[in-house]
Amino acid sequence: MVLLIVWTRRLFFAIALMVWSAGFVAAQAPTKPSTWLPPNVIEAMRRAQVPLDALHVVVMKPQPTSATPWTHNAQEKVNPASLMKLVTTAAALDILGPAFVWNTPVYIDGAINEGVLQGNVFIKGQGDPRLGVEKLWLLMRRLRGIGITRIQGDIILDRTAFDLPPHNPASFDGEPLRPYNTSPDALLINFKSMLIYFVPDLQAKVARIHTEPPQEGVSVASTVPMIQTDCSDYRGALKAQFQDPQRIVFLGGYPAACGEKVWPIAAQQPDNFAARTVAALWSNVGGQINGKVRDGVVPANLKPAFQNESATLSEVVRDINKFSNNVMAEQLFLTLALQKSGTANSKNAGDVINSWWSEKFPNVTVPHIENGSGLSRESRIHAMGLAQLLQWAWRSPIYPELASSLPMTGMDGTLKRMKTQASAHLKTGSLRDVAGVAGYVDGPLGQRWVLVAIIYHNNANAARPALDALINWTAHQP
Repeated sequence: MVLLIVWTRRLFFAIALMVWSAGFVAAQAPTKPSTWLPPNVIEAMRRAQVPLDALHVVVMKPQPTSATPWTHNAQEKVNPASLMKLVTTAAALDILGPAFVWNTPVYIDGAINEGVLQGNVFIKGQGDPRLGVEKLWLLMRRLRGIGITRIQGDIILDRTAFDLPPHNPASFDGEPLRPYNTSPDALLINFKSMLIYFVPDLQAKVARIHTEPPQEGVSVASTVPMIQTDCSDYRGALKAQFQDPQRIVFLGGYPAACGEKVWPIAAQQPDNFAARTVAALWSNVGGQINGKVRDGVVPANLKPAFQNESATLSEVVRDINKFSNNVMAEQLFLTLALQKSGTANSKNAGDVINSWWSEKFPNVTVPHIENGSGLSRESRIHAMGLAQLLQWAWRSPIYPELASSLPMTGMDGTLKRMKTQASAHLKTGSLRDVAGVAGYVDGPLGQRWVLVAIIYHNNANAARPALDALINWTAHQP
């Protein structure tokens, strides 16, 4: 049945591709001159002191028509920031299918006698982007459920599915504790990040602290004094000390005005984050171990005892695009290489996407995609390329999954706080020198437009009102 569904999807896409090919010339038609830019867009750029040549725009119908698209600097390659996630997620949905899942197999090497395993447990990572603490806890419960209370040997984590160079989390912007800087991992647990919860206890005049996931060998202060200041910079007020990776302390206080807060931080020692988490959760479910949790490789002839199944790709894509999750996008990027070539590295992943792009868009320049997430200074694509990707997606079987994964203006994800009257599903992109949106804008009479708008300039983020104005203008086109 699964093969039939996949075959049907491919047949449907083949028919759609014929329609696309017939309309491709219209999509490449001469474009309207840049004098069409709305006055409030021009004014917003002027106020931000950003020249108009830093703005890159395409507005076109999702279906190929004889109508000329509105464009401005649409063929110049720029850094798209997180808009590059559209390429990664669209390619993955098309290549792998929305129902694709990741499996994390667990192996038992030894006999179980009266609750004691005379041997090792192996957990093999295969790139699941959303292996959170809840799933890992259930995996530990399953080990208990098959009769294991004590492990005489080790718990061995096989992370060899991804072939990656060493990663410096400070290399991109000098912020190693920001979760967006965590690196992909074949056994990625909880995004290699910890959540620190602060819950005020007004009677005791302290904020109580707890963390998730638990980490063996890492201690965190259990309380911090309350202070009577505003909540504008509670992290600064806490005066957190992260220098010792095995001990987190707070020398300041927690503002009473803040209420409950959650502070996400990336693992200080990312290479042993998985081992510390597995050890803590095994103990949490009542398990004991005589050895330790360590990295290793599953023996060649060992068969899985059971496996953990991930969320579907359509659910993962929703998290990637709604919340612009970098490490999940990079996991997906590498998964394409793992599934297509058997060796998961950035080069092979890029080759998979380049080949896919060349097949789908033979007359459009292939983007330069470094890691799949857009957290890059080197990635490049032009606005017209993104627009044609969105136009293709609108007619493809993946459209429902891709469109529903995009944030809705004023409703959710990275657009939850956007104040606009327009209804749109748009991916956002932001770096220090990039601000952009790309997706589908709906008009009040049911009309729909593809919009791609990227500002590529050192002062790009000050010009965001120009993007808002473009969204509103697009929604009101007939």
